[in-house]
Amino acid sequence: MSRIERRALLAGAGALPLAMPGLLRAQAKGPLQIGLLSDMSGPFRDVGGPGNRVAAELAIEDFGGSLLGRPVAVRQADGQNRADVSAALAREWIDSLGIDVLADGAASSSGLAIQEVCREKKRIYVITGPATSDMTGAKCSPYGMHFGFDTYALAHGTGTALTRSGGDSWYFITSDYAFGHALERDTMAAVRAAGGKVLGAVRAPLNNADFSSFLIQARASGAKVVGFALAGIDLQNCIKQAAEFGLTRGGARIATLLVQVTDIVALGQRTCEGMVLTDSFYWDLNDATRAWARRYMARMTTPPGLQHAAMYTGVTHWLKAVRDVGGTDADAVAARMKAMPVNDMYNADVRIREDGRTLHRMYLWQVKPEAEARHRFDFCKLVTSIAPEEAWRPLREGGCPLVRT
Repeated sequence: MSRIERRALLAGAGALPLAMPGLLRAQAKGPLQIGLLSDMSGPFRDVGGPGNRVAAELAIEDFGGSLLGRPVAVRQADGQNRADVSAALAREWIDSLGIDVLADGAASSSGLAIQEVCREKKRIYVITGPATSDMTGAKCSPYGMHFGFDTYALAHGTGTALTRSGGDSWYFITSDYAFGHALERDTMAAVRAAGGKVLGAVRAPLNNADFSSFLIQARASGAKVVGFALAGIDLQNCIKQAAEFGLTRGGARIATLLVQVTDIVALGQRTCEGMVLTDSFYWDLNDATRAWARRYMARMTTPPGLQHAAMYTGVTHWLKAVRDVGGTDADAVAARMKAMPVNDMYNADVRIREDGRTLHRMYLWQVKPEAEARHRFDFCKLVTSIAPEEAWRPLREGGCPLVRT
């Protein structure tokens, strides 16, 4: 037995069906299985990781715990942010364990690999961790549905706003893998479209501890804005070191292109004060999101972030589609997911395009001063709301072969 096979079996052993009482006959049929391939020990653990399982379980509970007369179970394993490990686990789970739908994916490189396995095996892939807009672009799949965010929306929200407000020259510190490359590419395009110019970029390895040399290059560029195309622990390390280095003392602004609520918790509101960020979900958005967040925080120590909300949305939407079509056939379920609107605690009549992009409303936020916080985790104030037609890449510009010309 290979190491990957042992990992898959160990991960499967931890899956417990969320069964409702009185479903003994349904249990005999075996549960419907949702498989999460997550980052459980790396830089994206806090923004996805165990919290994604909680979000998926909340979706199942809200659905009643069963579907098609069968309980619903969640499995989760660590894809290690490696494309080969994630693809091997996805294949093993489908072939040997009969997983009905895959979700999460963590790093974009891993997500792209999972998407190819799901294409081959005809399984729905609920994409929540990977951010690259290529998931619904040239690498799109008829079975891939991208929830929550992507690099195009992040870039055009923050990049366009800062460029138009005077930050018309940029330098990038970029994670050297698929996500960072896509975020840098999309932000550069947004900056140039808004009349700005790009002075340069430097690539930082994933799981990097020392950003000093990259920060020196950014300062030397003379750019008005330094864009951090980073995420997770890498982003947190770079922000801390930029503050110690005094990057902004010369007048430069820092553009944190993907900040999540768990990053603010880790860094502290005082460190993050004034940061501008773009996302599709904030736990304190409205009464419904606050109520859902309270349930989530009963199991986790921090508020849910946009990936956790996207997991809840994606799993809920898949469950509804399976119920409506009366089975898990991927072609029928995918058609139903794209035909019916997405409705939950933060989406109202949102549609999924033919390329798999979920057209959430996006929001531009600014981290408020600590003195203005009314309660714990009161981090952000709304700058503006971005309509879906402005937030997301136009359908025909993505290069998705599913799009009819």
